[in-house]
Amino acid sequence: MKILMFGRGAIATIYGWALEQAGHEIEFYVRPGRAATYGNTIDLDLRRLRRRVVQKWPVRYREELAPDHDFDLIVLSLPHHSLPEATAFLAPRLGNATVLIFGNLWAEPLTAIGTLPADRTAWGSPQAGGGFDPDGVLRGNLLPTVLFGTLGQPPTDRELSVRRAFREAGLRPREQPDFRGWLWLHFALNAGIHSQGLRLGSLAALPGSTAAFREALLTARELLPVIEARGIDLRRHRAYVLPLRAPARLTAPALAWLTAHITLLRVSFEAHSGPEAHEPREICRDALAEARRLGIAAPRLEAAEPLLEGTP
Repeated sequence: MKILMFGRGAIATIYGWALEQAGHEIEFYVRPGRAATYGNTIDLDLRRLRRRVVQKWPVRYREELAPDHDFDLIVLSLPHHSLPEATAFLAPRLGNATVLIFGNLWAEPLTAIGTLPADRTAWGSPQAGGGFDPDGVLRGNLLPTVLFGTLGQPPTDRELSVRRAFREAGLRPREQPDFRGWLWLHFALNAGIHSQGLRLGSLAALPGSTAAFREALLTARELLPVIEARGIDLRRHRAYVLPLRAPARLTAPALAWLTAHITLLRVSFEAHSGPEAHEPREICRDALAEARRLGIAAPRLEAAEPLLEGTP
């Protein structure tokens, strides 16, 4: 399969590498002028279960995309606030490709993709994490599963072909039939975690901190009524909701211990150490704005509002 990774972010790079290992042809679309800045290799330091990969990975970039391209799949793994611009760019340049929306969403999914055809779109969520350090090395981890979902109907042939490509890369697809609800629950949990990362100056400060995870869980719990008000039946997501509704005095110490002692989890937090990151603020802002629109109190997120102003 010929695959275009849209952008050169951490998630696109990690999965681009994994897919290439399975024999797929990978290119990265970057803004004009960026290819020369990036250079023709990416320094990787990845953990995949018990395996560690340290290498210079040769990559190929393109800075333009004609409508008659021959890519089979375009992977969009972007901050949620960057998605409208990306989908507007891609809509007239689809060729015959399927587009995988691969990341956070807080808007209605079919609204978020703009004019992209729904029957050409697949939905997924990465099970990887990481970031580029100041020396340009991508440090991250890759879990053995990938989450895919649908919006209430069985996967189409295009969606099944996307799952097959990831399976060929040794990544086991997991299915979520109510992907819309799952996305919003995941977004709420991210808002809780990022509010604490902003308070402490970095997500890297969270592993091992019972107090930080307690506040993160309680912040996310306050957003559950927001998700219900948007029409999601939380009973369909019991496994995800249970840790948010369980006593934080029990769940927070467990999360603190896990993130401190399990390398794959710890690395995911430590890689997000940039205090200048824009997306954490956007996640918290958007979650708080929706709570206010619906008239639902979110006092912990409101308390974090001074940290959301601007970008350093």
